[in-house]
Amino acid sequence: MEVIIRSPGCLLEEVALECPDLTWNQVFCELDRMSRTGQVRLTLKGPGLYAVSSTTACDSSV
Repeated sequence: MEVIIRSPGCLLEEVALECPDLTWNQVFCELDRMSRTGQVRLTLKGPGLYAVSSTTACDSSV
């Protein structure tokens, strides 16, 4: 979540690169879970490219 708040609208791949101890699949599964619970929003930017942004109130203060 820190990566997403620090860089709103970053690509899913960028989030994965910021989490070197996790696999891409682990990052994707967690972002999928967070999307389903309304914590983040995944936005299609192109074929296979998704931007990630926070839906929490603290996102607007960054």
